[in-house]
Formats: sequence, structure tokens, C-alpha cells
Amino acid sequence: MYAIIETGGKQYRVSEGTVCDVEKLDTGIGEEVVFDKVLLINNEERTEVGKPYLTGRKVSAKVLAHDKGKKIIVFKFKPKKNYRRKKGHRQPFTRIIIEKIS
Repeated sequence: MYAIIETGGKQYRVSEGTVCDVEKLDTGIGEEVVFDKVLLINNEERTEVGKPYLTGRKVSAKVLAHDKGKKIIVFKFKPKKNYRRKKGHRQPFTRIIIEKIS
């Protein structure tokens, strides 16, 4: 059984027990998060698809950690003009574990 949820403007395919990294959530470590924007639920017998979301369906998860991703270098350069800019960025994320799809 798996579900497709939407959080932070992105869609994730999750099943019970999976650990995934989502856009940063404003919750503490160890707290429970409920995602109510469920787009699809698939179990062995049938598939439910929302228009755009399923009503009455929820996915609950537990927050494991808050961290930052790998550093990305943004380098701007214009030839023959002596223009160079180097910037780094680390995107924050929240690591969650999916506990229940209901």
C-alpha cells in the first residue's frame, strides 16, 4: 500500500515505514505531522484518485530530524567584463518517517 502526498509544493510517493526528506516543516523533533493533501492511495485491490485531493484520507508521520542538504554553488560569470560572483546555498529539509496511511 502506498500513497502520493503533497507538501511544500512537491509530491512524494510514500508507504508505511519509509523515511523521506520533505521541505522544512515548522514542527519539533519527535512530533507527529498529519498530511491531509493526499492525491492517490493504492492498495492491492484498488486505486483511489482524488480530484485533486481525496477527502477523509490522511497520512500521519513522525519528525525524525531537521537538517540542511548538500551545498550548491551558484557561480555567475560574464566574459571580458571582470564580473564573477560565487555564492553557496544549502536547502533546509525535514526528515520524516511515515507511520500510518488511513
